Amino acid sequence: MLPKRKPQNRFPLVPVSVVIIVVSFMFLYYYYMAPSSSFNVLSKNMALHFGQCSSQALALGEKFLWYAPHSGFSNQLSEFKNAILMAGILNRTLIVPPILDHHAVALGSCPKFRVLDPNLIRISVWNHVIELMRERRYISIAEIIDVSSLVSKSLVRVIDLRDFVSIWCGISLDSACLNDSTLQSSVSETLKQCGSLISGLHGSDNKCVHAIRDDCRTTVWIYNQGGHEDGTLDSFQPDEQLKKKKNLSYVRKRRDVFKSLGPGSQVESASLLAFGSLFSSPYKGSKLYMDIHESPQDQRLQSLMEEIKFLPFVPEIMSAGKEFARRTIKAPFFCAQLRLLDGQFKNHHKATFQGLKQSLESLRQKGSVPIHIFVMTDLPRDNWTGTYLGDLVNDAHHYKLFFLRDTDELVRQAAVKLMAAGHGQRFISNSKPTAGKRYCSNPTLPDVLLYVEQAVCGCASLGFVGTSGSTIAENIELMRKYGSSYCRS
Repeated sequence: MLPKRKPQNRFPLVPVSVVIIVVSFMFLYYYYMAPSSSFNVLSKNMALHFGQCSSQALALGEKFLWYAPHSGFSNQLSEFKNAILMAGILNRTLIVPPILDHHAVALGSCPKFRVLDPNLIRISVWNHVIELMRERRYISIAEIIDVSSLVSKSLVRVIDLRDFVSIWCGISLDSACLNDSTLQSSVSETLKQCGSLISGLHGSDNKCVHAIRDDCRTTVWIYNQGGHEDGTLDSFQPDEQLKKKKNLSYVRKRRDVFKSLGPGSQVESASLLAFGSLFSSPYKGSKLYMDIHESPQDQRLQSLMEEIKFLPFVPEIMSAGKEFARRTIKAPFFCAQLRLLDGQFKNHHKATFQGLKQSLESLRQKGSVPIHIFVMTDLPRDNWTGTYLGDLVNDAHHYKLFFLRDTDELVRQAAVKLMAAGHGQRFISNSKPTAGKRYCSNPTLPDVLLYVEQAVCGCASLGFVGTSGSTIAENIELMRKYGSSYCRS
């Protein structure tokens, strides 16, 4: 008779439902409570699959709008204002981009009908965004430009691009700074998929993304024109010589943005509406891309357009400009904005200096000397010799010049205060703060010299002269017209 075998130890019988609940709880805990963990980076991005929105993104019920800024800061500011206007008209939450490096992304020329395709400019912007994150130089335009009044008045809803990507693609943009070699490949691939998705490289989807393919070569966006202009030809078209020379077949039509992209349109259901460039300016009796006017019948639009005529810098920038005027210049002064080295301006030194010379000679005849002058220019100080600026420096009896450098303590402190304030992020109530550890630690202080210089010029009580055709000069003129009251406060 065989001896009795001892019974084997067995695990207690646990219902399958209990196991599922426990596992689900653990997954959700790590997913939401540890946003900066390696598990989070890998698990959240599993929702992103080759051109499809995650269920988490679609479940929000929020409709978003983003666009592709480009060129220098002033052009980016102009596009930002246009994006605010579009988001307000279409009742979508605006995705606020970072400030791009000067000319890191170029559009081309609308008058010459030679511009970058909307898909290409969107993906170019995305790639530069990743570069800014990796180099720890990312700063939102809403951390420089104050939009708090627009948001508080419910004229527009906004969300930082970093928060949007975290919600939409299930991966933090901070992970671009991740140094863990075991995760870099997965992170890079997920970021690439996210960029392709929101750039429209996978095409448009009724519920997910609608990527606008129309640009200034074919379209001028209008709004609330009584319907009679929608679909009509714009007054500016490529001339016959250009058509033959470049073999062009473009036809520019005026299209109502609300009718084409708003409620009741085929685009309405898309969670994300992606524009390319939103840059526009007057040209030959028309506008290059947007020709939207104030509408007395639409009070909300009327208020929005009035507000965005001038968007001030955040208080840290404005205060630095006022402080320099009061504590360093210490007298009524004149401001000269001289753009001399970039693009079309480098060949017009004589004309630029001539305007300044005439203004200063007029001041000399009217008042006492020396005349205090604040100079903002891209011409390095060492290169002033032999120019009209050099002449002004040498004529110390009549003129006293002031200027700022990016190494000045006032400029550095403005950047430090700006980073501490953290303007521009997490404007919507349902955007979850990205708490905890960040991969992009120790961010680089932003270069705020250009913004502080403009704030100084806004306080120039003796007058201002700017470079003809410069969008920086246009911004300063707007500040002097609508926002100079901060100098007296």
